[in-house]
Amino acid sequence: MQLEFCAPCLFGLEGLVADELRALGADGVLADNGRVRFAGDETLLARANLWLRMAERVYVVLGRFQARTYDELFEGVRALPLENWIGRDDAFPVAGHALQSELHSVRDCQAIVKKAAVERLKAKYGLSWFPETGVKKQLRFSLYKNTTELYLDTSGAPLYKRGYRAEAGEAPIRETLAAALCVLSRLRPYHTLYDPMCGSGTILIEGTLLAENIAPGLRRHFAAERFAQISDAVWRDERTRALESRRPAPDFAAAGADIDPAMVELARENAKRAWVSGCVRLQTADVKDFCPGTDRGTVVTNPPYGERLQTREAAADLLRTLGRVFERRHGFSYGVISPEPAFEKLFGRPADKNRKLYNGMLQCRYYMYYK
Repeated sequence: MQLEFCAPCLFGLEGLVADELRALGADGVLADNGRVRFAGDETLLARANLWLRMAERVYVVLGRFQARTYDELFEGVRALPLENWIGRDDAFPVAGHALQSELHSVRDCQAIVKKAAVERLKAKYGLSWFPETGVKKQLRFSLYKNTTELYLDTSGAPLYKRGYRAEAGEAPIRETLAAALCVLSRLRPYHTLYDPMCGSGTILIEGTLLAENIAPGLRRHFAAERFAQISDAVWRDERTRALESRRPAPDFAAAGADIDPAMVELARENAKRAWVSGCVRLQTADVKDFCPGTDRGTVVTNPPYGERLQTREAAADLLRTLGRVFERRHGFSYGVISPEPAFEKLFGRPADKNRKLYNGMLQCRYYMYYK
């Protein structure tokens, strides 16, 4: 069956997620603000969940309509064929958001969507109430400029929860963003990836998954694996395909360091859980002593931010240190994500390229040096 999908993502990653989806065989790929629309069948549903490195979730689009009043919201939801996905025993909680719309109370919209779904399913199943003891079918609505979209979440836990990071440091970078930094830095399977402030090791692990073509969702399960509409054979075949797609990269290595020995040990444990410990080398070291031991390398790092871990003065001193140790070197590129407006001045030279990204709700730029 042909389905319409939506993959939400961090702002700034839409184009990268669109490229991922095209490579996976999706049809009608269209990047939008904070999301990417696409189409495909149930096989693509499973494939997207297993393989998307930079998206947050995979939604099935159940419907789209205009709603300026609660009556219009109610009738719009009630008109949708929810019974195609929600069974008589299934649980169907509702969550969502509203932005720049006349209906701005998320709580009220949530109640209306739930009531309309109940009324629709009552009529279809001839029930007066629903036990909701079966499979969870999470409904999510988006109200933007009076346009309502209703989604079915197929992922369950967000896609950045790969399953390898049981613990994280004080201010970890999200796995989807770490993967994006490696893609933007054009990491290759014959590179050495360096992160001299590696924290819990997320950039190193995501870089290794990318370099060896390992599907990031292999270590976890997804909500849609329990949906009767998606056969077990689809998931089994796509997992087998993903396992067979791994390409060992004997020339690749991920070298990380952190000033905190506890973080180094945590990164080591996370790499083991991600099945990539054979590629990841770790040591306790201060970034001021950074000295790569290879002829070429890709440095990708997420230094502590003034807003997150340190005073602004200490963060500024750190950026000056990075400018000194990340010297121009043939065969090397450097990528640093930072919210500091004066980054290039503190670093000591303008970036060859920079890109606006969001680390959670914090606006940052990814500064890339490769000349």
